Amino acid sequence: MKLTHSLVLFLILSALSSISYAQHRLVGTVVDGKDQAKLHQASVALLNPRDSILIKFDRTKENGTFQIANLDTGVYKIVVSYPQYADLVKDIHITAKDYDIGLIALSKAALLLEEVQVNGRIPVVIKGDTIEYDAGSFKVEKDAKVDDLLRVLPGITIDGTGKITAQGKEVKKVLLDGEEFFGDDPTLITKNIRSDMVSKVQVYEKKSDLAVRTGVDDGERTQTIDIKLKEDKKKGMFGQAIAGAGTDKYYGGKVMLNKFKGSQKIAAYGILANDGMVGLGFEDSQKYGVGGSGNVQMMDGGGIMISSGGDETEGGWDGRYRGGGVPKALNMGVSYSDKSKDDKHKINVNYKRSQIDVNNTSTYNAQNNLPERA
Repeated sequence: MKLTHSLVLFLILSALSSISYAQHRLVGTVVDGKDQAKLHQASVALLNPRDSILIKFDRTKENGTFQIANLDTGVYKIVVSYPQYADLVKDIHITAKDYDIGLIALSKAALLLEEVQVNGRIPVVIKGDTIEYDAGSFKVEKDAKVDDLLRVLPGITIDGTGKITAQGKEVKKVLLDGEEFFGDDPTLITKNIRSDMVSKVQVYEKKSDLAVRTGVDDGERTQTIDIKLKEDKKKGMFGQAIAGAGTDKYYGGKVMLNKFKGSQKIAAYGILANDGMVGLGFEDSQKYGVGGSGNVQMMDGGGIMISSGGDETEGGWDGRYRGGGVPKALNMGVSYSDKSKDDKHKINVNYKRSQIDVNNTSTYNAQNNLPERA
C-alpha cells in the first residue's frame, strides 16, 4: 500500500515538473539596422500565426532588450515595431526553455522600397508617446461593449468599481474620435458603444487645455484613452433600450440613442427607475449625480467649446447616491459635437440632469454594561 502511495506521489510530482518545465521564455535585443543603436520602447508582440490574435506583449528597455515569459512550445508570429522604422514580422519556433532570438535589426522606413515593406495587421504599436491597439486583433464576445474590449488589451485594467488604469496610471478621460462625449464621464462611452464599431484604441498623456490653447507646456498631463471609430460606423443611428417591472411597484427603464454623421455626433440618454438602477451600467455610483457646470472655451484656431450641465436634488441633498436605501432615480442627458473640415473650429455641448430620491430607515441598538461598584 505504501508503495502504491509513493508511486502516485512520484507520478504527480513528475507531472508538475513537466508542466513547470513546459514554460518557456523568449529574449532578444532590438537595434537600429545601420548603426546597431539600441532602440528603447520598441513594441514586441507574439501572435497566434493562424488568426493573428495577440498572445503576449512587451516593450524594450533602455538597452534594447525584451523578455516574454510563460510561453508554451510552438510556432508564434513575432511583430516588432518602432516609430519611423519598418515593422519586422516573421514566424519563430520556440523549443528551448530560454529561447534567445538575438539581435533584431530594424531599418528606417524611408530607406525601404514600398514593395518590401510589411503590410499586415499589427495588434500593438507605439507612436511616440502614444500606444495604439488594433481593436480587430483582440477577441471579444459578440455584442461586447468598449468596456469588454478594454479588459483584454494588455496594459489596461478595470477594477470592481469601474476605475480604468492604463500603463499603471488612472485614466481620467475617455474620448471618442478625439472629442469629449458627455463631458468627463468615461462610462458613457465604455458601457454603451459597441466594440465592433472600434478601429483603434489609443492611450496617451493629454496636455492640459491651457497648454493646448497657449502652446506653453505647463507640465500637466491627463492619462487619456481615445476610441477611434471605423469609418463606416461614423454614420447612422444606434442605441439600446431596457425596461422592466416587478412586484411591490418596482420598475426600471433606460434608453440611449446615438446619431453619428461624419464628425457630427448627437446622443441622448434617459433613466427612470426605483429598483436600485442609478446609471447606464455605471459600476461606480459615486460618479452619478455630480453637480452641474457650464463654461465657454476658446480652442486653437479660434474654435469655441461650449459645455453646460445641471442637476436637481431635493432637500438640499447633493444628488450623490452612496448605497443606502432604495433610490428612485431620474437621469437624462444630451450631447452634441461637431468640427470644421480643417479641424480649426469645434463645438461641444453637453447637458445632464440628475435627481435621486432615497428613503432609508435604519435602527440602532446599543447596550452599555457598567461594572458594579463594590
